[in-house]
Amino acid sequence: MKKENDTIKRKTYYQLMVLFVAFSIIFLRLWFLQVMAHSYYKKMAEENRLREVTINVVRGEIYDRNGKPLAINKPSIGIYLMPEARHEPRVLKRVSNFLGIPLTEIKKKLRIAKEGPLKPVLIYKDASLKEVSYIKEDVGSFPFVVVDVYPRRVYPAREVGAPILGYVGEISEEELGKRSFFGCEPGDIVGKMGVERELDSLLRGEKGRKIVEVDAKGKQRQVLSFYAGKPGDNIQLTIDIELQRVCEETLAQAIKKARRKGSKKAKAGAVVVMNPNNGEVLALASLPSFDPNLFQGRLSFKYWQSITSKESGYPLFNRAYMGAYPPGSLFKPFTLLAGLKSGVVSFYTTINCKGRWEGMGKDWPKYCWKRVGHGNVSAFRALVESCDSYFYEIGYKLYKKKSEMIQTVARDFGYGNKTGIPLPSESAGRVPDEAWKKRYYRRVSDKTWLPGDSVNLSIGQGDMLVTPLQVAMSYTALANGGKLYGPQIVKEIKRYDGVVVRKFTPFLIKKVPFKSKWLAMIRSYLKRVTTEGTAKGAFRGFPIPVAGKTGTAQVFGKEDFAWFAAFAPADKPKYVIVVLVEEGGHGGEIAAPAARKIFSYLFDLPMVLPEARDESR
Repeated sequence: MKKENDTIKRKTYYQLMVLFVAFSIIFLRLWFLQVMAHSYYKKMAEENRLREVTINVVRGEIYDRNGKPLAINKPSIGIYLMPEARHEPRVLKRVSNFLGIPLTEIKKKLRIAKEGPLKPVLIYKDASLKEVSYIKEDVGSFPFVVVDVYPRRVYPAREVGAPILGYVGEISEEELGKRSFFGCEPGDIVGKMGVERELDSLLRGEKGRKIVEVDAKGKQRQVLSFYAGKPGDNIQLTIDIELQRVCEETLAQAIKKARRKGSKKAKAGAVVVMNPNNGEVLALASLPSFDPNLFQGRLSFKYWQSITSKESGYPLFNRAYMGAYPPGSLFKPFTLLAGLKSGVVSFYTTINCKGRWEGMGKDWPKYCWKRVGHGNVSAFRALVESCDSYFYEIGYKLYKKKSEMIQTVARDFGYGNKTGIPLPSESAGRVPDEAWKKRYYRRVSDKTWLPGDSVNLSIGQGDMLVTPLQVAMSYTALANGGKLYGPQIVKEIKRYDGVVVRKFTPFLIKKVPFKSKWLAMIRSYLKRVTTEGTAKGAFRGFPIPVAGKTGTAQVFGKEDFAWFAAFAPADKPKYVIVVLVEEGGHGGEIAAPAARKIFSYLFDLPMVLPEARDESR
C-alpha cells in the first residue's frame, strides 16, 4: 500500500513539475512579447496599419534654344487596374478581351507592382472615348478597373530632331535594377534614348508620398501625411529646331541626289552645326529618323520592325555621334600639322605627283585620286587640290623616323576619345597606332605596324575612325585659332516654376599645342579650297568666304562615303558645318553643296544651288 502511495505522489510531482515548466514558458513568452519585444511588435503593427503610397509627378519638358517646345506633356486617358484584380481571373480575361491586351502582359504588370492594393496599375494608354464610355456604362462587368488621366509625352516636331531627343517608355525589369534608375518603380515612365535618357534623373523629378491608414482588408481609411513631390526640371537645349529642320531636309535632298548620280546604296547620313566660339551644338541631324510620338501609345509590332530592320537604315542609331567612319581627306590638315611639327616637311616642301606614288617601292604602289597626277605641288596645292601623294610622303617619312606624330596630333584635336556630349552611347572612334595593332589583331603576322599603315593613316584611311561630331570639334579648333571646346548641347536647366537651376557655360578642353601662324596658314589654304580647289564648284558665286575641306572615304565592301567640313565666314567664323552622306559618292559633288545650302540659311541668303561638278575624290 505504501509503495502505491509513493508511486502516486511521484507521478503527481512530475505532473506538477511539467505544468510549472509549461506555465513558466508561457509566462516568460508573454513577458518577452509585452515587455522586451514591445517596441518591435508595435512597429510591425503600425506598419500593417500604415501604408506609404508614392505619387507620380509631371515629367520636365524640353525646349530648343529659342524656347520652342520639343518634348511636352499633354493629358491623355489611361485605363488602370487595382492590384487586387490579380486574384480575379474572370475580370482579367474580360479586360484582356475588351482592350485587346494579352492576358500574360496584364498579369505581368500586376505581378511586378509593389504598391499593394492602394495604387492602380496603368495597363492601357490613349483610351478612346468609346472605350471609356463602354466601361463607365457597364461598371458591374469591370470591377477593379479605374479610368484616369495621365500625362502623355508629345514631340511637336515629330521626326525632326528625334535622334537627339530620343523617347520615353515604361521602365523595364532590367532597368529597375540599375543605379541610374534608383527610386523608380514598376510602371514608371523613363527616358529610353537621347536627351530623354541621359538627363532622365532631372526630367523625372522627385516623387510625392502619402502615408495612409488602412483597415483589416487593406482599404484606405484616412491620409495621415502628404508630400506632393517636385515636378521634373525643364531643359533648354542649344539646338535651333528650325535650323535642325533645314539640316535634315538638306541632308535628305543630298541623299536623293547621290542616288540619282549612281550611288544607289545611299540612304543615311549626318550633319553637325556648331558655334566655333563656344562649342554650342546648333544642329545634330541624323537620317533616317523616326517619330517618337509613336512610342507613347500602343506601339505596333509592325512599326517596331520597320525601324529596327536592316532595310530601315536603323533610325534609332544617331550617326552624328554614334557612327564611326574613316575621315578620308578631311584628315589631311592634321597630317600636314604632324609633318610640320616633326620637321619632315615645311609649307614650302614640294613633291612631284605623277598619280602613282612608289615611295615604298615599285612593288607597293599607291595612287593619287587624280591618276594623271598633280605635277609639282607644295603644301598649299596639296591641301587645296587634295593631292594624296603629298600626304603619302609625310606618312612614310614619319614611319621611317618611328614617329607617331600623326596619332599625337589627332588626339590633340579630340580624335580617339569621346567628346563628352551628354548623350548616351557615344562612340570614341579610333586612332590606330602600334600598340593598338598589337592588341587588336590575333595573328602574329598582323600585329606589326607596317609602312602602309602610316601611309594610309596620312589620308584618313586604314583603321582610322571618327564621328561627325569629332570632325566638327576638330574644325572648330582650326577655325578659332586652336581652342578645342567640348560640345555643349544643354543651354540651361529650369525648375518647374521657371527659376534657372543651372546655366551652362563653354567648356574649353584645351588649347592645341601648335603655332598660331601654322593654324592661320592652314585656314588660308582651306579658304582657297572653296574658290579654286575641290569645293569650288559647290561654292561658285557664294558671297560669304568659306573655308573647308572635301573628303571621299573608302570603306571595304561599300561605296565611297561623301564628307565635307567647313567654317564661315572664313576670317571670323560663326559656324562650323560637317556633312556626311554614307555611300554617297564624292564629297565635292554631294556633301559640299549640302553645306552651302545650310550656310545660305544661316546667313539669310537664297538657298539656290549651282550644279556642283565632281572636282575630286
